[in-house]
Amino acid sequence: MDELESLAESAGYKVVAKIEQVKRRPDPKFQIGKGKVKELARLVKEKNAEKIIFDNPLKPVQAYNIAKETGVEAIDRFQLILEIFVRRASTTEAKLQIELARLRYELRRAKEKVRLAKMGEQPGFMGLGAYEVDVYYETIKRQIQTIRRKLQKIREKRKLHRARRHELGFSSISLAGYTNAGKSSLFNVLTRESVPVDNALFTTLSTTTRLIDVFGRKVLLTDTVGFIDRLPLTLIEAFHSTLEETIFSDLILLVVDLSEPLEEIERKLSCCLDTIYKIGASSIPIVTALNKMDLLSKEEIHRKVEALKDLAPNPVVVSALYGINLEGLKHEIRRQLKDYVKVSFSIPISEETMSFISWLHNRTNVYAIKYENEKVNGIFEAVPWFADKVCSKIKNLGGIFDQFSKG
Repeated sequence: MDELESLAESAGYKVVAKIEQVKRRPDPKFQIGKGKVKELARLVKEKNAEKIIFDNPLKPVQAYNIAKETGVEAIDRFQLILEIFVRRASTTEAKLQIELARLRYELRRAKEKVRLAKMGEQPGFMGLGAYEVDVYYETIKRQIQTIRRKLQKIREKRKLHRARRHELGFSSISLAGYTNAGKSSLFNVLTRESVPVDNALFTTLSTTTRLIDVFGRKVLLTDTVGFIDRLPLTLIEAFHSTLEETIFSDLILLVVDLSEPLEEIERKLSCCLDTIYKIGASSIPIVTALNKMDLLSKEEIHRKVEALKDLAPNPVVVSALYGINLEGLKHEIRRQLKDYVKVSFSIPISEETMSFISWLHNRTNVYAIKYENEKVNGIFEAVPWFADKVCSKIKNLGGIFDQFSKG
């Protein structure tokens, strides 16, 4: 209920009352019991409420009947999250993804919603009575196809950008985590950028990628959309192209808010790991940044880290706000990106060689370059496939590579 309230506030609502019902089988007509509906109607009138938000999924008939009894629109958790996404979306891609999720949600309910609207309009069903069922259904299907075509073009562009970044030879890290865990704050402090940061849910809906330095090793870091418990599959699928950045990364930097109660941390961490599994990224190494250590005592930090050691992969305690222990985090990142190789080489000096050395500095981690006896001797480090590419260039320039070892 606390999370639902936070979601409502993020959507711009002021919560005036809460109501719960002890676990029972969902009522097919109202979701909650008839007595509870009457209590809800009294509360709506007393508080002058304009909308009712359910944590449980609502079927069209349940939303219709509740609106009829209370006089105000009733929405569920999924619709609330969609409203937040609409408020937060700033890029064309994010807006299209959200509209796709909304239309797919609407498609499954279209025929039933039109049928109910014809019985008499209620809040949330206004204007639908003018449609014929099949016409409304086919209209939504056509809109979905149009958006999918637009998203496919954007996806192709994203693939092209990813291929270009891949050509540069840098490893890629995706920032992941529960919404409002401090991902964007950590991104900003690691990249010295200023992506939007807010104490609200779902501040980030589109990806931002920047180059960072991890002890001499250049790495691409991408900030992505936050996860949330019971994030509907429709939304996961709608944001597929955005989430691909996580699927194709070399490492996932999972951010967790360590200042929350242990039970909440475990719930949110499990949710994140489950989402990573659902999107097909479970084989990618994970480093867990246990964030907001500045809000805890040393004893609390020790107690929570001990409790999470079997759940959180490769944990490192940090504070993104104050930049505490970022060195430790970088050490762990570097340790996990262990599939680099170190190469020493020697090439005859020429104009082409000088151009090659400049190219090498921009695409690998160069440890040493020495000019002696009409030759350039150097040592660099790169991911294996890119090291192979560099070695081919060295060979074409008449050079040799003496060493090829794990970095």
